[in-house]
Amino acid sequence: MKSILGTLRLTSVQAERLEVSAHSRLSPYLELCCLRQSAVVSYQKAQVEVEMQTGRRVSAKTPQRLVHRQSFPVPVPEAPIEQMSLDGGMIRLRTPEGEASEWREYKALNLGLEAQGTAWFKDNESLLAWANGLPLAATVDCLGDGHEGVWGLYAQIGTEHQRHEILDWYHLMENLHGVSATSEILATVRSHWWQGQVEAAMALLEAEGSESARRFCNDLQRHRERLPNYRYYQEEGWTIGSGDVESLVKQISQRTKLAGASWKPERVPQVLAHRCAYLNDDLTPERYFST
Repeated sequence: MKSILGTLRLTSVQAERLEVSAHSRLSPYLELCCLRQSAVVSYQKAQVEVEMQTGRRVSAKTPQRLVHRQSFPVPVPEAPIEQMSLDGGMIRLRTPEGEASEWREYKALNLGLEAQGTAWFKDNESLLAWANGLPLAATVDCLGDGHEGVWGLYAQIGTEHQRHEILDWYHLMENLHGVSATSEILATVRSHWWQGQVEAAMALLEAEGSESARRFCNDLQRHRERLPNYRYYQEEGWTIGSGDVESLVKQISQRTKLAGASWKPERVPQVLAHRCAYLNDDLTPERYFST
């Protein structure tokens, strides 16, 4: 009897009445448990955790199949977006046995709000379409590090008058401490930048004359308009660093960079969407069953 019942599936009529997928072996709640667990641990481990927590056994392939047939939502904030931060993360692609690992970059965008970020792999068009479809405020602080790819994407979001581009303070300081100069000179440059005295800081570095100082000044030329009065910004309670998106990337990596994990390139977008849906609190009964 158990083997017969185990093969039964809901018909289309039954599924419609119960508001579940036709021909499904799993209840919607069990599906949600599989999605939540596999957003945190490997698919194999998710099988164990689901059985431990629900008493229901699923195959090791079930969480994986559920992930790749699911349509995960992206954040749709109602309030105008006043801040966003953009950064890249790395994910390991699956390669033929015996070949070296291959790492590729994806882009992550955070809106400066709790649980309001997502990521794309080789799909800048979708990133830009989502960002430009947001309710952007009259002025949007766009934070990022020194990578040209970040600013190239920002240049396609909103209008030139809307965007207020800001170079991440902590990235700036990290690079400053790579300059060969006395601690006194570096402290003075830091103070100038902190107070928005860009020209004074640049002049002091250029006068230093070292090769590292020269390279640093040359690199900063393209960011001169992205160096605000950081002290004023912090006193006003505004963000001066891109820590929000860096945190998002780290949290994505907690799942994607599990020991031994590698991914087929065509599946990476769905893996990222799955992890972000979990981080955005979209995999809860209240939100999952309302979509």
